[in-house]
Amino acid sequence: MVSPATQDSLLRLAGRLLKSCRNRSQDGLLSKTRRGLLDGHDALGDFYSRIVPAEQRRAQGATFTPPQVVRAMVQWADAQGVTFERIIDPGAGSGRFVLCAAQAFPDARIIAVEKDPHIVNLLRANVAIAGLTKRVSIIVDDYRSVHLPSAGRTLFIGNPPYVRHHDIEPCWKRWYTETFRAYGLPGSALAGLHLHFLLKTRQLAVSGDYGCFITAAEWLDVNYGSTARAMLMNGMGGQSLHLFDTASQVFPDAMTSAAIVCFKIGSRRRSLKICRVQSPAQLGNLQGGMTISFSRAEKHDKWSCLIRQNEAEKNSFIRLGELFEVHRGQVTGMNKVWIAAEQAEGLPACVLVPTVTRAKELIQASGSRLTDAGQLRCVVDLPDDFRRFSMQERERIKIFMAWAELQGAKDGYIATHRKPWWRVNLRTPAPVLMTYMARRAPVFVRNACGARILNIAHGLYPRIPISEDDLTLIIRWLNANVSLGRGRTYAGGLTKFEPREVMRLPIPHLERLRRMRIA
Repeated sequence: MVSPATQDSLLRLAGRLLKSCRNRSQDGLLSKTRRGLLDGHDALGDFYSRIVPAEQRRAQGATFTPPQVVRAMVQWADAQGVTFERIIDPGAGSGRFVLCAAQAFPDARIIAVEKDPHIVNLLRANVAIAGLTKRVSIIVDDYRSVHLPSAGRTLFIGNPPYVRHHDIEPCWKRWYTETFRAYGLPGSALAGLHLHFLLKTRQLAVSGDYGCFITAAEWLDVNYGSTARAMLMNGMGGQSLHLFDTASQVFPDAMTSAAIVCFKIGSRRRSLKICRVQSPAQLGNLQGGMTISFSRAEKHDKWSCLIRQNEAEKNSFIRLGELFEVHRGQVTGMNKVWIAAEQAEGLPACVLVPTVTRAKELIQASGSRLTDAGQLRCVVDLPDDFRRFSMQERERIKIFMAWAELQGAKDGYIATHRKPWWRVNLRTPAPVLMTYMARRAPVFVRNACGARILNIAHGLYPRIPISEDDLTLIIRWLNANVSLGRGRTYAGGLTKFEPREVMRLPIPHLERLRRMRIA
């Protein structure tokens, strides 16, 4: 919630500007704000971003789009060479897309939809300052609830709010799955709010309408995004995708991936263009990119990888999965119990197993080798049967288990789905370990001390005999060549590598790696 003090600050500033507009005042603040708006500078939006913490704004999906990105998207629409009778911004925020589109399309009627009542104050003030009150209709509502009849060729443009599925009400999750079902597609309740807005746009749009949205890019690579990808190829007329490099920070106050998707409803296309850019400065008017056929895209469950694959890679590389199986580390169910601390003192040494419990233990490993298990914390890994222990050891285990029960370790989801409930059952040591979720490229490490891992890391298990020298070559090559772009990036900037994605990583044939070492 926005604090009362923040509300007062916003209302006073917006109210002063609105009053100046009504009185046709020559107020200095009004004149300066109007000039800035025409140049793409949103003083009210910037002020809001300064006084409302980023964490609070992100919870509501309120991340304002940089002016350079707004201009590129509007320029793309202008380059289509058609006349838009209506423009709809489904999550208008402070009105950045509204104001830019109003200048580019002076004859179009504009509908701005915004749910947040505090941000609507900024939107109303900006629209009034820009002199657009008669052209812009503001709807204060959830975009998914809006009913808008067809009214001439329409451009849908904007930045749909990103809210994770955990914070979406069950009734809207049902709406999402049921609406997709009407299109003959299976919707997932795991989809974020940005995909709800994409679906609502498909529901409102008619053949000949255009759209251009900037969203978090994760839906291009994750399972719950497959339905949206299918919709883009079937009826939504996907034209292009511009993916920002995962290392770039498009939004100044949000570490998140980003992609711009452009479409023309009803167009019968067989391909779309995909382009990767390093920064907003490279967007231009969203032209160019590699042409990818829909038939090829349908075969891939990770679209961000489509523009990286080429014949040279196919001919001279193999998949890492041809050399290794990849498994995630073990889940304890309650780390505060099973990662050994004071309550584990006195337990038999054989049940206290040195384990990698923090990613930084791999990141900080010297020379990409984990050599000292003594520096690691231990996990309590009890067996099924205690008969091999002495009477004294069994008594100590009994005391520990009674304490663990009091902590709730027996009642957690993981514990109730394993038998017996106390057995963590750590995997056998993997020769190679890797981090898999961070804001940096994964780190691959030789597990020279035979440590086990929790689910903060993956273990690579050779499918074939691999010599120590070859393991060193493989680890060195992976650390030098695997980039963030190979994983799936979530809003918040974290990039995750699932085991099957790791197994799909390209790596030179072992013979070639050996030649590279000699060279």
